[in-house]
Amino acid sequence: MNLSFLEPVFAASGPFATVLADVTHTTENADAELELRVRAVTEKLSEQGVPEPVLEAVRSRLLEGNDGGEAGRLKGRAVVVAADGSVVLDQGLAAAPVREIAEWAASPDLLPILRQLAGRVPHVVVVADRVGADITVAGLGDQPDEERQVEGDTFHMRKVQVGGWAHNTYMHTAENQWVENADKVAADIGSLARRIGPRFVLLAGDVRARQILSDRAGGGWSDLVVTMDGGGRAAGADRHPVDARAAELVAEHEAREVSETIEKIEGAAAYGLSVTGVDRVVEALRKGQVETLVLTDEQDAGATLLVGNGPLELGVDQKDMDALGVHGEIVPADRALLAAAVASAADVVVVPKAAMPEDVPVAAVLRYADASTDVGS
Repeated sequence: MNLSFLEPVFAASGPFATVLADVTHTTENADAELELRVRAVTEKLSEQGVPEPVLEAVRSRLLEGNDGGEAGRLKGRAVVVAADGSVVLDQGLAAAPVREIAEWAASPDLLPILRQLAGRVPHVVVVADRVGADITVAGLGDQPDEERQVEGDTFHMRKVQVGGWAHNTYMHTAENQWVENADKVAADIGSLARRIGPRFVLLAGDVRARQILSDRAGGGWSDLVVTMDGGGRAAGADRHPVDARAAELVAEHEAREVSETIEKIEGAAAYGLSVTGVDRVVEALRKGQVETLVLTDEQDAGATLLVGNGPLELGVDQKDMDALGVHGEIVPADRALLAAAVASAADVVVVPKAAMPEDVPVAAVLRYADASTDVGS
């Protein structure tokens, strides 16, 4: 996962209000229910001494669902607000949060948010008919889902039983029109594929439209196509089966990423290009060696690190800080590690604790190794 979307968080001065809250907005009494949930969140923050400008920033952002905004379409929302009252992170979640958070602290609590972020797997969902398609681009990190429509020509769209010598002409003309419309959709998907590099393209909708579109798929995305029955463009068509299938595919790709990351750690170790354990990872982060930081989803709540004047002035004890010639502030370990990853433009992968070899809480794949790199035995 590329964490560049977190740069505004670490550029802000703390303390921070970290909020992980359910803002589901789909029921008949949604407005009143959301107001009660938001009130409970802000009361928890208020008890911790959060200034009114920060409370108001949290309150207004979470209540956007009542205005029919994007929040109303999400199952959850993560918000981190800086001390000056501006929102520096606003992210949709893959589902309602497992554990809600309302915390005021010197550093933001981001690992629970990263665990539950909406799938950051770039993909394209296409619901097609014989006129065109509704296209959704999703999984683009900090960018919202992009929705677009491609419309073709409706002239001679229906094959009709006209009889006589004209029948074959009408049949051929309608089929040609379907193909021309599919070509417009295929060209748009091809442009998207070049721009975002999707992991998959899910095709749903009209059976014949899917067949033609699959046949017209270009080289840049033909191998990415997954088709499914169901879905339609008509008003009131049930979109849930399409969304559910897309979510399944995202989960499959995320699971594959976890597996590939663990394999990469083990494979890179043979060349001295991966390290495991807090001490070695901290050293590698200080030196800017980390290409990918791997954290387990369960970290020791009491684990801390020392951080100096910047996120890369990092140490496990005062001896490290003395060597750097700086004074260290105590910071929860996972927060310090994430801040260092963002500062060094390292990717981050969060994996289940059971997936990590030898039960280590953190590992890293390195950009390079030198004579001083401690890769362990």
